[in-house]
Amino acid sequence: MSTVVITGSNRGIGLALATVYAERGDTVYACCRAPSKAVELLALAKKHAVTVVALDVGDDKSVATLAKRLESSVVDTLINNAGVSGGPPEEQTATNMDFAAWADAFNINALGPVRVMQALLPALKRSRSAKVMSVTSQLGAISLDMAFALGYSASKAALNKFMRLAASELKSHGVAVGVIHPGWVKTDMGGPGASITPSESAAGIANVIDQLSLQNTGGFWKWNGSRHDW
Repeated sequence: MSTVVITGSNRGIGLALATVYAERGDTVYACCRAPSKAVELLALAKKHAVTVVALDVGDDKSVATLAKRLESSVVDTLINNAGVSGGPPEEQTATNMDFAAWADAFNINALGPVRVMQALLPALKRSRSAKVMSVTSQLGAISLDMAFALGYSASKAALNKFMRLAASELKSHGVAVGVIHPGWVKTDMGGPGASITPSESAAGIANVIDQLSLQNTGGFWKWNGSRHDW
């Protein structure tokens, strides 16, 4: 049994991930901005070893509070799932950018995972098999020339680069690091016409995390287990 911390757990992929790990019998800290409004997550917590925690990954004090709560704990797996879209795609183009929304997207999508990872490093280092997996997007791949939601795409590209470099540094600390594209998922962000359900995506992500180790640290995967081009 492992202890898993998941950000953005109130809906979509995050809620599905919390469900996967809870049903495995793991101890889950399911984080979200407004726990009182997370009806489905609270219902899950009544059935399994799930602790719902208030967390805003974009706020230093909120992240510090989480770290304080877990300062004597062992965290085996951190899944950085919380993210924002950066606003309407038509306001994220080469000729029209909502800079405030772009800055918020960077704060949540790129800086947020780093904040949480650094804050929980002491707890991760206590694990015999520490893993940090960040949910990214194929839109953050430099190899993919898709001019869509440029602010969001840039924030995910920044996340990818940081985690790839962090993997090398954290390997000596016994912490394996990776990023994963969750697929085109039927969520509020992905829309009803997407290819897969949150449950399908979460099951695939969990399988990839199972294979993450110090031997393959620093990888970029797809939810189905195949490698993604950088």
